[in-house]
Amino acid sequence: MTPEERQKVLDIAAQINISDSQNIISYGNLAQSDISKFSDAMLDQIRAKDSGEVGDVLTDLLIKVQDVNIDSLDPKQKGFSLSKMFGGFRKETQKFIARYDKISIQIEKIIDQLDRAKLQLIRDITALDTMYEKNLEYLKQLDIYIMAGSLKLKDLNDKVLPELKEKAARTGDAVDAQKVKDMAELISRFEKKIHDLKLSRMIAIQSAPQIRLIQNNDQTLVEKIQSSIMNTIPLWKNQIAIAITMLRQQSALKLQRDVTNATNNLLARNSEMLKTSSIDIARENERGIVDIETLKKVNEDLIITLEETLKIQQDGRARRAQVEAELKTMEDDLKRKLLEMKDRV
Repeated sequence: MTPEERQKVLDIAAQINISDSQNIISYGNLAQSDISKFSDAMLDQIRAKDSGEVGDVLTDLLIKVQDVNIDSLDPKQKGFSLSKMFGGFRKETQKFIARYDKISIQIEKIIDQLDRAKLQLIRDITALDTMYEKNLEYLKQLDIYIMAGSLKLKDLNDKVLPELKEKAARTGDAVDAQKVKDMAELISRFEKKIHDLKLSRMIAIQSAPQIRLIQNNDQTLVEKIQSSIMNTIPLWKNQIAIAITMLRQQSALKLQRDVTNATNNLLARNSEMLKTSSIDIARENERGIVDIETLKKVNEDLIITLEETLKIQQDGRARRAQVEAELKTMEDDLKRKLLEMKDRV
């Protein structure tokens, strides 16, 4: 303790009037009341931390990403033909872009929801920092009251009570004997009061890691939301754009080669050259598709990332539910114990 805190302990100890029943009953009540209010506030914070809304938003985001089917543009996909590549590809691409634009608008709305959720979580993290500091203040107050009470008890047990016993033995007066009995009872009651303060102190000690656990869960959610907004979504959009551009290039290249070969055939090609040209066209039609597989892999990885984010969020929700149940159990146990102690007095 600091010199000021040590002096405060001595001042409080000097002001304790063991003969005043009201003084004993109210001793340290302010600090205990602060701990009780603080525990209720922390429990409310846990109950309010149901991140189901964030989980629903992330689930919706995953569904929207999966709705954009890049496989529909893959020449290896079943049902994809040369007529689609040369004649119908433009129409297929336009339909794909129109669907992407529609889903993009929905995803932007989801991003706005995630932004709001992230800001609320950041405010909660700051509030939990304040709660943590308050808890330390309450703990310090309880330490001061417990130490001051302990000093008073030591003085009563080592000096006041022995002096009363010595006087009663010397005088043999019934009044002096009663004073000894009264003082012993007062000391016993005051010892119980100090014990109650120590129980409150344990609650304050246990609250510190609990606050940090809740805060860590909030921080994890913030990081995952930030990752979705800043990395996952832009990457997804970028890969969609790349897919459309690459496929358009492949289509243009194929069309240009077809026109060139047709012109050459009209001018000077014989049947053998036509055969060779047709084989070349068929070969070219099967080339240049490897990048589509890479794009599909990127899209699959993106979906896995979102699914893992959901799992982490669900695990966080389960941990918070467990913490809430444990806090409730500890609170009930403490109340029951205090009631039992009260009945024994």
